Amino acid sequence: MNTKALRRPAAPIALAATLLAAFLILFSPLSASAHDALVSSSPAADESVETVPAELTLTFSAKLIDGEGATEVVVTGPDGSSVTKGAATVDGAVVTQPLQGSGPSGEYHVIWKVVSSDGHPTSGEYSFTVTVGDDAAPTQEPTTSPTTAAPTVEQTAAPEATSTPAADSADADGGSPWVWVLVIVAVLVVVGVVVWIVASRRRGGSATGSDAPTER
Repeated sequence: MNTKALRRPAAPIALAATLLAAFLILFSPLSASAHDALVSSSPAADESVETVPAELTLTFSAKLIDGEGATEVVVTGPDGSSVTKGAATVDGAVVTQPLQGSGPSGEYHVIWKVVSSDGHPTSGEYSFTVTVGDDAAPTQEPTTSPTTAAPTVEQTAAPEATSTPAADSADADGGSPWVWVLVIVAVLVVVGVVVWIVASRRRGGSATGSDAPTER
């Protein structure tokens, strides 16, 4: 008695295995978590810094897709007000968000949203703490008092006011003796001229008087 073994075609079995593998790859938890993840940040999550930094950076596991509205970063302070300044920029896998660089102490909340390299949007949030902030700024204002500049103005102005009369009095005292000397010299010269003229006339008169009796 001869028996024949039944052979099933291999093509349908291979096709079914391929479809099952594709289904597992597309819908497995591993594929769902393949989006780019946040690797590091500055300030980091739960980090304490003294003041609000000038910028915040987020570094992801792969290069992000940039475009209008693709990247958004919002940083709010303890009072709920935003401390972001302008729009975020993307450079490869690094996102930079400018901040105001000032704000009160307390907890700051960061919310971010980016487009992963696979084209799917991803988002997250974390917080960091500012320990000093701008709370200490008002205590430094009284140290710069405008009264410190007042003595310097008075001290520099006082010698100028006293030096002018001193110079005037010195000039007046030094010039007056010369005036009197010139007056006395002028008077002596005038007197000498008058005496010389009178003496000359007397000599001339006596000479003419002595010649007349000799002729007679």
